[in-house]
Amino acid sequence: MPQPRASEAAALHRVARRRDRNETQRTARVDVRYSTEEKADIVAKARSLNIAAAHYVGAVVMAHLDGDLALPGQRTPLDDYVDELTTIRGEVAKIGHNINQIARKLNSGDLPHSGDTATLAQAERTLAAVGTAVRHIAEATNQAVATKSHR
Repeated sequence: MPQPRASEAAALHRVARRRDRNETQRTARVDVRYSTEEKADIVAKARSLNIAAAHYVGAVVMAHLDGDLALPGQRTPLDDYVDELTTIRGEVAKIGHNINQIARKLNSGDLPHSGDTATLAQAERTLAAVGTAVRHIAEATNQAVATKSHR
């Protein structure tokens, strides 16, 4: 299990401290049930942040309500970004496939037409550019997925 980064713990500690105190004591309750293991994890995390477990749970819930925290399995803008990059990569790859077909036709051994050599050279340059674009899109996708997995 990866160790939490110091910045993540500090951010959660800030979230836990940002609720304003009421003039009167809070009286509304929400009761939840945890397994023994879940409670131990909650208490351990709260202790590592030097706050009460109830404060920790409340801070996490409020952070989620404020949009600062995503639940496991919940779609985020990062998910949409990854999906968009994946779609773009597929579209650019189709362009590369079409250029390959053009190059195959031009290299098929038939009598060349005037301009075939220039067209083939341009197709090769375009194919190289498309390959570079696909690699860059794949790298951006991998970075976005890595970012998501560290959250």
